[in-house]
This record gives sequence, C-alpha cells and structure tokens, in this order.
Amino acid sequence: MTIQRMDNVLIVVDDLDAVVAFFVELGMELEGRSPVEGRWVERIIALDDVRQDVAMLRTPDGHGRVELAKFHTPKAVGGVPQDAPTNTLGIRRIMFAVDDIDGVVARLRAQGAELVGEIVQYENIYRLCYVRGPEGIVVGLAEQLG
Repeated sequence: MTIQRMDNVLIVVDDLDAVVAFFVELGMELEGRSPVEGRWVERIIALDDVRQDVAMLRTPDGHGRVELAKFHTPKAVGGVPQDAPTNTLGIRRIMFAVDDIDGVVARLRAQGAELVGEIVQYENIYRLCYVRGPEGIVVGLAEQLG
C-alpha cells in the first residue's frame, strides 16, 4: 500500500478570520467553515470537551489544502514564539508555487505580512522567499524561472 496524496496541513490559530484572509489573499479558495465538536473528534485527537471552528482552504489547482482550526475548548496551547527562526524544530513553513512572486509579496505586505529575509534567486531556476503572516505563520513562495 502506498500514499495516494497529501490531503491537507492543519494549522491551529487564534484569529481564524485574519488567517483565512491571509490565505485567501495568497490565492487560496475557502471551501468552507464549520464548527466541529463531539465525541468523534475527541476520540481522534485525544482531547476532551472539544469545541472548535474549522476552515478549509484549497489551492486553485484543487490539489493542496490547508485546514485552520480555532479551539474554543480546550484552549489552544502556545508552542514556540511567533517569530521563531527557521531552524526551530517542527514544521516551519508551507511552500507555494506562484507565478509572480513580487506581486504576491506586495499583496501580502499590504495585509500586514512581512518578508522573513529577502527575495533571492537560486541559479536560473527559482526566485524564492519566506513571508510571515498573521500569528507568525510562515509561507514560502517559489516562482519558477524560464
């Protein structure tokens, strides 16, 4: 048996509206939003009294998805600082292929995002950067050249 595909990545957030707006500005499409609670979810994630709101976003090609969850109960537990450096243990970023890195960065900056470092060119293959959005979420952007 092999993996069929990567279905989604979960990000636990505090301000669901701000993070949804960030990913929509990036170019993702909101599939839906709903409350999630009940014994079935408690059994899956091994927490009691779970009450959360979930938003599912997908990439325009329909293949990649990001799930955002805002926990009402139990309250979310803080992990690392929001401005944790890239070499911090754990998942540090999600990378997206874009067709105009400068345009995407400008749109995200207008929404309050900031570059982590610089936009750099790797040989004649890619232009790349990391952008920090709301709640310290870092996304990588890759524009293929030629």
